[in-house]
Amino acid sequence: MPEAVLFDLDGTLADTAPDLGGALNRLLQEHGQAPLSMEKLRPHVSSGARGMIGAGLGVTPADPKYPTLQQRFLAIYQEALCVDTRLFEGVAQHLDELETQGIAWGIITNKSQRFAIPLMQQLGLRQRCACIVCGDSARRSKPHAHPMHLASALLGIKATNCVYVGDDERDVIAGRAAGMTTVVAAWGYLGDGRPPAAWGADAIAGSPQEILGIAAAKR
Repeated sequence: MPEAVLFDLDGTLADTAPDLGGALNRLLQEHGQAPLSMEKLRPHVSSGARGMIGAGLGVTPADPKYPTLQQRFLAIYQEALCVDTRLFEGVAQHLDELETQGIAWGIITNKSQRFAIPLMQQLGLRQRCACIVCGDSARRSKPHAHPMHLASALLGIKATNCVYVGDDERDVIAGRAAGMTTVVAAWGYLGDGRPPAAWGADAIAGSPQEILGIAAAKR
């Protein structure tokens, strides 16, 4: 068995799309635009503010308007971080199983600390997880390997003895670069780019309950 299982946050551990989508729709309303369906927004959630603003307003970080829109979007989101956000089905049971087996678990996310840590607190998981590495915790964020190495160091566990589970190609790139076993969370958002089968992960899990079996088979 692995010594640790590490998770992406948005789209892997928790379904944050309802609250992130709600924040974007409030921003759209402020700009006189109609709200978008969650079905349209869900694939962009793992890309954070950049993905959401791009999907809703067609504005990229290269646009001079982007910084103002980003700040407003994040301010709206911070007001309602965990209204409709929930753990994905099977995640709570999987975390219980990891703890029963003495396997450490933690979070590596590109979400900044101002959102990730309060969100984990409101989900009742802040004190249970062994580490939370955020986008502004490391020198560089995913797809760079530094957040993965930082989490490994915080845990005192070699990266090669860790499994990383994520729903975006950047998660796989970062995990592989650090030498971790990488697993795609097929229940997550998965973006709108290349299909998960092309990401080069060690495996694709259909549910959280499959992770440990996959990890054991890969070792």
